[in-house]
Amino acid sequence: QVQLQESGGGLVQAGGSLRISCAASGRTISDYTMAWFRQASGKEREFVAGISRSGGTTHYADSVKGRFTISRGSAKNTVYLQMNSLNPEDTANYYCTARALRWVGVSQNDYDYWGQGTQVTVSS
Repeated sequence: QVQLQESGGGLVQAGGSLRISCAASGRTISDYTMAWFRQASGKEREFVAGISRSGGTTHYADSVKGRFTISRGSAKNTVYLQMNSLNPEDTANYYCTARALRWVGVSQNDYDYWGQGTQVTVSS
């Protein structure tokens, strides 16, 4: 099975950019559909972005469409989330997740493997 480790979170000003990473070990990410979820304090975990197992299809939550980009770095067995035009509503703990099925799911129940999360804080 795959193990996932997020990194790159931190504090950024509104309007700024940040790239967070998810390093996979144990299996290659090309075996999995990958996604990012986030959970703000006091709120439920929500889907942010996903990329299919083939890498040919991406899917985004409406709230981040046009601002965030999910991508795979196959040589490094890593998935990235590039976040631009950040606003305070993007403040959350961001989780990387994976599943063996080939299409992107938008429910956390669709995924089997989870990282520990990385905190992103956007100041106004």
